Amino acid sequence: MLQAVLQMPEKVIFREIKRPVSAPGQVLIKVERIGICGSDIHAYYGKHPYIKCPIVQGHEFSGFIAEVGERVEGLAPGDNVTVMPQLVCGQCYSCKHGNYHICNELKVIGCQAEGAAQEYIAVDAKLVVRLPENMSHEEGAMVEPVAVGAHAVGRLGNVEGLNVLVFGAGPIGNLTAQVAKGLGAKSVMITDVSDYRLQVAKDCGIAYAVNTSSEELIQALDKAFGPDRADAILECVGVQETIGQAIGVARKGSDIVVVGVFAEKPSVDIGLVQDKELRLIGTLMYREEDYRVAVDLIRAGQVNLKPLMSKHFPFKEYPQAYKFIEQNRERTMKVFIDL
Repeated sequence: MLQAVLQMPEKVIFREIKRPVSAPGQVLIKVERIGICGSDIHAYYGKHPYIKCPIVQGHEFSGFIAEVGERVEGLAPGDNVTVMPQLVCGQCYSCKHGNYHICNELKVIGCQAEGAAQEYIAVDAKLVVRLPENMSHEEGAMVEPVAVGAHAVGRLGNVEGLNVLVFGAGPIGNLTAQVAKGLGAKSVMITDVSDYRLQVAKDCGIAYAVNTSSEELIQALDKAFGPDRADAILECVGVQETIGQAIGVARKGSDIVVVGVFAEKPSVDIGLVQDKELRLIGTLMYREEDYRVAVDLIRAGQVNLKPLMSKHFPFKEYPQAYKFIEQNRERTMKVFIDL
């Protein structure tokens, strides 16, 4: 079978390898779609601090089960599936207390372990999530980023009836905003400096989309939510400017969930965090229940994925997909690799 390897930054090679088999407790998945995300892009250019070459990429993917190993129950050949890409130790404090997503020895398929950029991949059955038969492979490959949003929103607890502010209208910000709305938020505002991404957010049903390069955010908040402004904030950009804005506009005693991945350490006004008694809440990846929430929201039509689907590339054109993203960065949301 054919496998793609990011041999070094900006160099993808293809090689023929032997098709894997499903060991006891595993299933063999025929990969159909791979989604390219921000971390993949950083890795491709050699700028991701935790992903080193050579690596077989692909952690957002879907396919169908081709083979079931011994001691596997509840899964069968032909099942439409996606995969939770977390490899954990099961022995550290976090794992023993149900927080395996922050395992001390966490490795991610496609990041620190061999990923889905190949025709078939064998994975532990416990990582497999069945999808509705009528869910497309594109939707299946996007369950992972929706689960990121589900976990982030879940860090706030119950958001029913709340006014929620999301910084960043890229794929993760968009999906986080949609999840908040789908889980019962009263209203959601999203911000960005790209009119294109803000329009995509509107197309997905987000009520308020604010370009902070041309509109005063505090005034927009007052107009949309009233003097009490946002009840909760999710920062989905990962740069100093937006975390600073989040702290600046936050209502006293409110929560800010830090979703964006910071390439550089930000300077945060801790004095203001203290004065406002804000809670800065970290979020990393997801748990199985977040995948279930993601699948349910997609199936119910409460998360609209189609406006985010930018372009498809055949498997052998993996490098061209990265070039397309680089050349069309401002107008690209989600690019897929088709196997």
